[in-house]
Amino acid sequence: MLHHPPLARFGDRVATGLLDVTSDPAALESSGFWAVCADFEGRLTCARFGDVREEPVPAPVPGEWRGPATGDWTSSLDRAAYTAAVRRIREHIAAGEVYQANLCRVLSAPVAPDADVDALTALLARGNPAPYAGTIRLPEHGVETATASPELFLRRTGRTVESGPIKGTGRTEADLLEKDYAENVMIVDLVRNDIGRVCATGTVTVPDLCAVEKHPGLVHLVSTVRGELDADAGWPELLAAAFPPGSVTGAPKSSALRIIEALETAPRGPYCGGIGWVDADRGVGELAVGIRTFWIDRSGDGDVLRFGTGAGITWGSDPDGEWRETELKAARLLAVASGAYDMKEGGLR
Repeated sequence: MLHHPPLARFGDRVATGLLDVTSDPAALESSGFWAVCADFEGRLTCARFGDVREEPVPAPVPGEWRGPATGDWTSSLDRAAYTAAVRRIREHIAAGEVYQANLCRVLSAPVAPDADVDALTALLARGNPAPYAGTIRLPEHGVETATASPELFLRRTGRTVESGPIKGTGRTEADLLEKDYAENVMIVDLVRNDIGRVCATGTVTVPDLCAVEKHPGLVHLVSTVRGELDADAGWPELLAAAFPPGSVTGAPKSSALRIIEALETAPRGPYCGGIGWVDADRGVGELAVGIRTFWIDRSGDGDVLRFGTGAGITWGSDPDGEWRETELKAARLLAVASGAYDMKEGGLR
């Protein structure tokens, strides 16, 4: 494997000069600039960098990223298994165990040993620009992640904390169903409860409910939840209260997590986790929900590029429709990673 030095990139901010790495969230209350990657399963990696500067994402260099062929991708759940799992979740809903559960599958394809996740970032910045795009490259610590996330998990400015849960996806606004709006409201309530556990009583509000946001190739329903942290609450308490993100688990969260564990066949890793940065000196930070996220897994026999996609399942879900939603969310990004997306024409080659 070609050695790629540690790096973190968030928008036009790049961080180099790795100082230390820890799994202790209390470090985010200390000092310095931290890149944060929290796996869905709970593994936390916090990396402090010494050199942080403004620098645009570089233009893609032809041949620098050699992604998998379009046909190389395999799914942890095929169409039959995924639709069967949707039907199983509807049985859990009918039994009163859960109102909604997010069902995900992980796509995998072999990648070259010298693959550089930051070269993929350059392609994503042009083929699928996203408000919470981020990259963390820590090969020695098993973190090589690039996200084109459209979803805010947690933003902290001093004592104010904000979350922007997404629920509801369609190609256009006309595709959004009543089910999408109901699902969004359900998850907003869950996020209010999560944040409310560490916020001062009466400070949690919902400034925006079910706003339609346009993103490359699709639209989302997005809400905003805001609150003021208790005097004794910091990043450790906030993460403990809110993790994993409600929009990618379900409601009630505990029941949804149990169902997810039984039905999904592959770990989500950084997908559906939290990816972002914390500037401990300024008391600010921003973590995205790790959706629209690629990561390189070198833990097995070969080097594998992984990508997750999923959908929120409710009583009103159509199994085939939910499968199609997972394909819609993945199509553009897989094309970018496989070199099948025409940057100039804005479509598949």
